Amino acid sequence: MIRFVVRRLLLLIPILFGLSILLFIWVRALPGGPATALLGERATPERIAQINKAYGFDKPMITQYLTYMKRVTRFDFGQSITLRKDVTAELVRRFPATIELSMAAMLFAVGVGIPLGFMAAKRERTWFDYGAVTASLIGVSIPVFFLGQILKWVFALKLNWLPTIGRLAPTRELVHHTNFNVVDSLLAIDGGALWDAIKHLILPGIALGTIPLAIIARITRASVLEVLNDDYVRTARAKGLRTSTVNRVHVLRNSMLPIVTVIGLQTGLLLSGAVLTETVFAWGGMGQLIAGAVLDKDYPVIQGGVMFLAIVFVLVNLVVDVLYAFIDPRIRVS
Repeated sequence: MIRFVVRRLLLLIPILFGLSILLFIWVRALPGGPATALLGERATPERIAQINKAYGFDKPMITQYLTYMKRVTRFDFGQSITLRKDVTAELVRRFPATIELSMAAMLFAVGVGIPLGFMAAKRERTWFDYGAVTASLIGVSIPVFFLGQILKWVFALKLNWLPTIGRLAPTRELVHHTNFNVVDSLLAIDGGALWDAIKHLILPGIALGTIPLAIIARITRASVLEVLNDDYVRTARAKGLRTSTVNRVHVLRNSMLPIVTVIGLQTGLLLSGAVLTETVFAWGGMGQLIAGAVLDKDYPVIQGGVMFLAIVFVLVNLVVDVLYAFIDPRIRVS
């Protein structure tokens, strides 16, 4: 197992190297440039040249890339052009917000998706099954930004149940030790801050978790249907085992591999793809940071943010691969 993990970590090096080349070329192919976006109407050829020289954008591409890679090996992504802050420090500060939102979305997706898919499989070709399949299709099809606006309009504006933006109420004071609002409120033993943090998580968590929920429900249904027809399930029933035992031990456990695979993939995608949700709800995580950097042509933030998320995505998939051996003893990672 250790050899497998080490080998996967070594494979991360060429993957990130190739990504860095593509990313470096892509951001410089964007129309305009950081100097133009920074200066706006005050942009003149002289001032643009001055800024490009200050940040090294006037040097040959290969020189820029080598300088960039030297910094990356030290986990130094440079300084943001628009924010005038260290990119690495800003990513570390904002990443807990993205993790908190992604975990809330995944808890919602797994907590609803697996039972929904399981019950749909057990009630195949009934009204419940057809309704679950239809709902999953709608969940996959509806755009996140549209769903987010609908949720805000219904639950925040009309019903006034939940807040519309942010992670905490503006008047709420909370000492940040970890930048996870839920964790920090627990450490501070502040029930009001905890409930406020949870309320702010509900709407963006539902909006972000709807597509993974639909995918998990469909994969669970298909996997359970396949297992239900296997001989060992019929044998377990014939031996007189309780239905709950058959469902838990024989059906659900043996159908978990594809479910765990899609959960791992969706978790990585949530961590790296929460841009629209964070923008709609002004969440203040990495997604909103990268979205603003694209608009401002902030090269260091774009490159650092995407590289950071790529590392996270690969590590999440590595964890999923390792979990296979624990879920199914027949699998041995060599």
